[in-house]
Amino acid sequence: METNLGIISVVPPLVAILLAFITRNAIFSLALACLLGVLLTGSGPQGFTKLMINALANSSFTWVFLLEIFIGILIAFFLKTGAIKGFTIFVERQNLSRAGIQLSAWAMGIFVFFSDYFSPLFVGTTMRSIADKARISREKMAYIADSTSAPVSVIVPITGWAIYITGITIGMGPILDSTVAIGFFIKSIPYNFYAIIAIFLVGLISSGVISDFGSMFKAENRARDDGKVLGDDATPMIGRELLETSLFTNFQPNIILYFIIPVFLIIGIAAGSFFLSGSAQTMEAFLGAVVFLGVMIRIQGIPLSEIMDTAMLGIKSIMPAVMILALAYTINQLTTELGTANYILSISSSFLNPSMLPACAFLFAAVISFSTGTSWGTFAIMLPIAVPMAFNYSGDAITPLVCSTLAAVAGGGVFGDHCSPLSDTSILASTGAASDHMDHIKTQIPYAILSAGVSLVIYFVLGWLLFTS
Repeated sequence: METNLGIISVVPPLVAILLAFITRNAIFSLALACLLGVLLTGSGPQGFTKLMINALANSSFTWVFLLEIFIGILIAFFLKTGAIKGFTIFVERQNLSRAGIQLSAWAMGIFVFFSDYFSPLFVGTTMRSIADKARISREKMAYIADSTSAPVSVIVPITGWAIYITGITIGMGPILDSTVAIGFFIKSIPYNFYAIIAIFLVGLISSGVISDFGSMFKAENRARDDGKVLGDDATPMIGRELLETSLFTNFQPNIILYFIIPVFLIIGIAAGSFFLSGSAQTMEAFLGAVVFLGVMIRIQGIPLSEIMDTAMLGIKSIMPAVMILALAYTINQLTTELGTANYILSISSSFLNPSMLPACAFLFAAVISFSTGTSWGTFAIMLPIAVPMAFNYSGDAITPLVCSTLAAVAGGGVFGDHCSPLSDTSILASTGAASDHMDHIKTQIPYAILSAGVSLVIYFVLGWLLFTS
């Protein structure tokens, strides 16, 4: 049940974020913030377990949990069959430079547009060994994987993101059905400045056109000069057992059978199900790849017991990410119950006007998504408020002001989704790249803020031009 605690409602997520940066331990920070939140509501310590049950006993978390398990098993199979090693050797033969490897990862992230969950894990896992040999920091690979996931998914009209956003807008102004809603979404894509800038910034940074700066500059110097792809006190967001695993004994690696076919099986099932039913069956795609690999490995003569041990190794390796995801879901539930987003919105009412609508929509969507770690939750809160206001100012017509407002909310939601320490996709990017999670966040935030700052200025100027013209 949602309450209204005013400024107190922002305390738990703020504590979680600050502690995560100070302690570098996301699990401790999230757990303490959740406990503080239930104490502020007067629920007592026992309220913590009730909060977790409410947050995790749903199909959303179950879906992510199962997806993580299948991905962990798949990565273990990839490593034990030599698939990743074979792919690494293939890419090494192309004699790519550091910039070429980074650009290849950037292109791969854009190619896997249909799932912001699959993309960072796929890019990080397949390019990690190659990047390590080229002395590219794990933080850099996590950044590339993260900033080509949600930012890409939110500007492609055939993804689950587009369906979700358009579904919310039906019934607003002249948006009477899904056909009109998807047309509205497509018109808004050029105005999603944050997503577009974030994607191109990755390419510019990867190619060297724009030099690294901030914490990433230090991380890249450490990796390039000292050969340390991880910081001395870093804890990779994946079990060390999996990183140090060896191949099956007496096993003949085959990159086509054990890597190319499973990858295209995943893409085929996910993309095919999307075009046939309008919903990408991502979890089923990973399950299909896991079953395929398990059968192929058994046919090669590997004992069933060893195959199962490998599967359990994969599950064990992703437990750190699952723990953070569980606590991230818990604090998201807490912020909903505390009314954090509504409080943040309420403080804007005194200065909001039509010319500032796109900029304010972007700013508050960014603040809410960063504070809660959820973009889709931000969309559910912000779109029913901002878009009807834009239609009211535009006489219920789909004008540039309305399109830019929709895009501003979408872009602002993505900002938090891909750079908040509480975000699931940020956690998955750290997992795929085997980077320390907080190191990933610290090195990515300067780039995200740059994209957000430029976008905010554009929205301010655009809003003024649209309303005064």
